[in-house]
Amino acid sequence: MILLHWFHQCSFGNYLKSCRLNVAVFIARRIAFNAQQSFSRFIIRLAVTATAVSVAAMIITLAFVNGFQQTVSEKVFSFWGHVRLQQYEPNKALVAEETPLAKNDSVISILKKLPQIQTIQGFATKSAVLQQKANIEGILFKGVESSYNFSNLSGFLMQGKWPDFNDTLYSRDLVISQKIADQMQIKLNDSIKIHFIDAAAGKSNFRRMRVSGIFKTGIEEYDNLFAIGDLRLIQRLNNWQQNEIGGYEILLHNYKTMDTVNNVILESGLIPENWTSKTVREVYPNIFDWLGIQDMNRDVIFIVMAVVAIINLVTCLLILVLERTRMVGILKAVGSPDITIQKIFLFHATYITLIGAGAGFIFGIGLCLLQKYTGLIRLDEAAYYVSTAPIKIIWWQVGAVCVGTVVVCFLSLILPTLLVRSVQPVKAIQFR
Repeated sequence: MILLHWFHQCSFGNYLKSCRLNVAVFIARRIAFNAQQSFSRFIIRLAVTATAVSVAAMIITLAFVNGFQQTVSEKVFSFWGHVRLQQYEPNKALVAEETPLAKNDSVISILKKLPQIQTIQGFATKSAVLQQKANIEGILFKGVESSYNFSNLSGFLMQGKWPDFNDTLYSRDLVISQKIADQMQIKLNDSIKIHFIDAAAGKSNFRRMRVSGIFKTGIEEYDNLFAIGDLRLIQRLNNWQQNEIGGYEILLHNYKTMDTVNNVILESGLIPENWTSKTVREVYPNIFDWLGIQDMNRDVIFIVMAVVAIINLVTCLLILVLERTRMVGILKAVGSPDITIQKIFLFHATYITLIGAGAGFIFGIGLCLLQKYTGLIRLDEAAYYVSTAPIKIIWWQVGAVCVGTVVVCFLSLILPTLLVRSVQPVKAIQFR
């Protein structure tokens, strides 16, 4: 009926010669939007659904992986910066007390001229033990200067405030993690003892300090270990000079330049020979290795979803060709070349792919936005470093998924259309 309708409108043979592409598109559209019930309609719906699910799964996977990597990375960077400068000690643990480093303003001035660098801040750490009544807990006291920029850590502060540096000698304010506070039953503004360990002298000194704030990063390596206070207290306990610190932490404008900046610092001679530079990835490799695994998971999901979409569309196209065998025979009988008939089915399958990709885009983005603004999916923060599954939509990646799916499926559908060439007109017209 479709062919007769078209044949009555114009000279079919002549039009095929002059505009074969338009004929293929016209027939493909009529087939695609034919309301007549048939087995192929179920297969088409199944192919559209499979394509939509595949596209949606890839979009959601990208959004979750991007969200995890950005959120967890920012937590690590906010606490330690992107690059650390310390005294060179080859046999020393990366997370431990530092050998004093004499401040060098000229070196810091040169480093600040690098366009990638945002902030350079001094710090030092010292082993200590917190005591609250009968409860004790080992920590690593991180001392910072009065000029320290706490804005990067503002999202972690659960209660209270950061240390006040107005005291003449050193601030007696201490900020501890929520986990330590819960374990030791410490509340905001409580006065606690902190014992500082001097391993070399085999003794300890204690100070009484006030809990001015409580933070929570969600990263066990931080929440189980660190407390934040005044760098001057460490200088006083270690008998350091006022210009001696444990090291510098460097914050960059873009974390992706971390390795580049670190290599520039090491190889260009910008720092003294007795200094060393390390990225935070080298300090906490386990966290970044875990983030790297997310890339592998993403790639596996992409491959599986692409295979599912291709197999469903190829199967759908084969069924369409078999169901339209009589139509193929009639087209061949009136002189239509094989390439034109192939285009009919190829365009038909492309319509299916476009509808599926569009539906997958709407469904995938919809779920991502729902999670982003409602936080429906909750996670174990101890295992995943976040309490709510984070979402980050990068639109060019979403567009690449949709366009890439259509292109890959289109190319993979060329091979099944070759079945048209084996159809014999006489037998095809008699086919029931």
